[in-house]
Amino acid sequence: MARYTGPVCKLCRRERMKLFLKGTRCDTPKCALERRNIPPGMHGLRRGKLTDYAIHLREKQKVKRFYGVLERQFRRYFAMAERSRGNTGERLMQLLESRLDNVVCRLGFALSRRQARQMIVHGHITVNGRRVTIPSYLLRPGDVVSVKNRPKSLEIVRRNLQEVQREVPNFLTRVDGDVPEGHFGRPPLPEEVSLPVQPQLIVELCSR
Repeated sequence: MARYTGPVCKLCRRERMKLFLKGTRCDTPKCALERRNIPPGMHGLRRGKLTDYAIHLREKQKVKRFYGVLERQFRRYFAMAERSRGNTGERLMQLLESRLDNVVCRLGFALSRRQARQMIVHGHITVNGRRVTIPSYLLRPGDVVSVKNRPKSLEIVRRNLQEVQREVPNFLTRVDGDVPEGHFGRPPLPEEVSLPVQPQLIVELCSR
């Protein structure tokens, strides 16, 4: 599984917005964007006006970094969105929001998408009663995401739920019982996407 292993705070500074790549730390004064709200690099303060291409590229890079996907995988999602019916940009964001690691994070089981990926790979999460260790697994309406019924898994999730009171979006339903679980009811609407983004700019760039 390919993933970015560099300093994540530089990614937020480069995009000039919080991507919440470090969980609850991003809501504290320790956030790098709060302390140094300039792009990284020696020429951060001298960057000029963005070109039209740069505006389109930054929108795509913002989405890739927020959801933790690299270029090859992102191109695969875009090809799937193009083949689907309806608006390509909206369908692209629906696919990214349907990833298992994103759903685990938005349910509040993990503090960040990076932690969600680690939990999935380590076998703490099940889908429809079966263990799934693929963070990019795409959920379908009706799927049930639950925590594995073992002390270590339950302890991690309960601690995360106590640490952050995250609002669950309408396309998901969380059931807080002895074994917390979430229901993926339907694909998200454009206004329910967790990242403020303009998908049309990404479509225009990837269609060139």
